[in-house]
Amino acid sequence: MGKSPATLTFRASLVWSMIRSAWRAKVACGAASVQAATGVQAASSGYNRRRSGSLAADLNREGLLTMVATLTLVLAALSRLLPHFFHSLPFNFTAVGAGLLFFGSRMARRQAVLAVAVMGLMDVILTTRIYGYPFHGSAYLATWAWYGAVCLLGSTLLRKTTVLRVSCGVLASATSFFLLSNFMVWAGRGDLVMYPHTLSGLVACYAAALPFYGNDLLSTGLFAAVFFGLPVLVARLAEMRHSAHQPVA
Repeated sequence: MGKSPATLTFRASLVWSMIRSAWRAKVACGAASVQAATGVQAASSGYNRRRSGSLAADLNREGLLTMVATLTLVLAALSRLLPHFFHSLPFNFTAVGAGLLFFGSRMARRQAVLAVAVMGLMDVILTTRIYGYPFHGSAYLATWAWYGAVCLLGSTLLRKTTVLRVSCGVLASATSFFLLSNFMVWAGRGDLVMYPHTLSGLVACYAAALPFYGNDLLSTGLFAAVFFGLPVLVARLAEMRHSAHQPVA
């Protein structure tokens, strides 16, 4: 028996309703999938932006530290000229020890070569231009080794800055230079002999250099307080300023 028009119309309407419902469900599912994917992508993009921002901040901070450490090294080298230009300053009152400690604490250990090169160049300038003596590199090998050793001391001891660590670095730097440099003076050969090569001559050499040791110890301590203390002070002030601008809950 054939179906009546009313029955066919009802069935067609029912099929159409089912198709339309299925289509709407599919569209809704697809939209949810797209939204989920977009959300993941947005989250990933946000993570990448945060990571990129953090990386950029780290690079900027590293670049700033490198610039400050290098500038400190150059200023420390130039400070060796101050007693010759300003005669009121005592000899050995320089920023060499503090500059080497600070440079070593902020740079990679391999950069100690740069510190030795800068200070070695100043040795050449002082010897030939200020003192008027011929330059012999072999006479400075022990001094150049000391430059590198102080940088490595800063790298080992002062990665973490504390008052005790800085004080130990200052004492070790000034004392080691006092012992090494005056031993080299006592052990001089030829025209450089100033003291007899005896125990009493060595004691006399060290005794005569005690005022220079005091100047070096004082200047190294003062400059180390500036080099290591100033960044801490700036960071504290910036933190206090940031806290003062935070909204009160």
